[in-house]
Amino acid sequence: MDGDISRGTLRKIEGRWRIFYDGYWVKAYDAPADSLIAKKKLIHALTRRLFNHVEHGINIPGIRLEEAQRAYDDELDPQKKRVKASMLAGALFNRAGDVFTKVVELQALGVDIGPDNGLLFQCGEYLQSALALGKQVRHRSGDEGIDELWGEPFKVFAFPIEDFYKSRYVKIAQTMRAIDNINAELTSTFERMAMFAGIEPLLRDFAAAAKLKSETLHTDADIFDVWASFVAAGERLSAFTPALPAAPSADQQHQASQGRQLVSACKDLVFYITRARVPMPKSTREFLDRCEHYRATFAPPRPRRETTLGEAPVVVGAAPPVLELARVAR
Repeated sequence: MDGDISRGTLRKIEGRWRIFYDGYWVKAYDAPADSLIAKKKLIHALTRRLFNHVEHGINIPGIRLEEAQRAYDDELDPQKKRVKASMLAGALFNRAGDVFTKVVELQALGVDIGPDNGLLFQCGEYLQSALALGKQVRHRSGDEGIDELWGEPFKVFAFPIEDFYKSRYVKIAQTMRAIDNINAELTSTFERMAMFAGIEPLLRDFAAAAKLKSETLHTDADIFDVWASFVAAGERLSAFTPALPAAPSADQQHQASQGRQLVSACKDLVFYITRARVPMPKSTREFLDRCEHYRATFAPPRPRRETTLGEAPVVVGAAPPVLELARVAR
């Protein structure tokens, strides 16, 4: 049983090494040797990944750090100050990468770079400052921040690379849990609606493809099939059309329209979570609330079974409980 398996257990399953965290067997990859060169490559990759997921306009070159700092300090309007905080975080992030690159180049030239080197200390300060400001940066969807991504380069900088990989496995397991929760909630929402009969296997396939994508690195040889399967599963889900009668009522059309909007929101949210490989609790909470409102508005009452005298009424067909992890804030 999974409950008897220790976190971090490594096991070969169907010819692939996997590691166990929080109920999920996640693909395991060999961590690179813990060196400044390896850390530089990983920090640069994480920096590109970060800017790929956050709002536009904040990828400010490190050379413009002083300008970004002045713009932030002088701004009084709260909304503009948040945006300028995001731009300053981007500049700090890039300055840290610039400094770390030079440290690696110096080491390659034979210069001894110890852990107490002043440039390394400066790099760490830049990353910490970027992490603090990064809490104000929003996801590209505009809905919420994903500040975990701002902390990843600092983890690579401050800790052994193997420890960073372990922390990523934990986040991937949490991501898989969020995907399963979203899928379970939408499946439960539509389960007693005849017009949405047939959507359950599409939701299940989409969730399975999303979890596979979330655990697969872009450097993995399987990425071509994994990404193609994920996109194709999303397209099949988007193409689902509720089954309406030949002359549907206005209420039926409204129910179908609102249901399709839920499906679209589910697809977008799962795409965001899967690509970032971190949970998005605020967006997930809001989606679960939308599902609950939709059920309250459109779902038929659940059938009840007759009980004998003295027995408590039993609800037949009750929806499976949705795990609470997706309902609470980080």
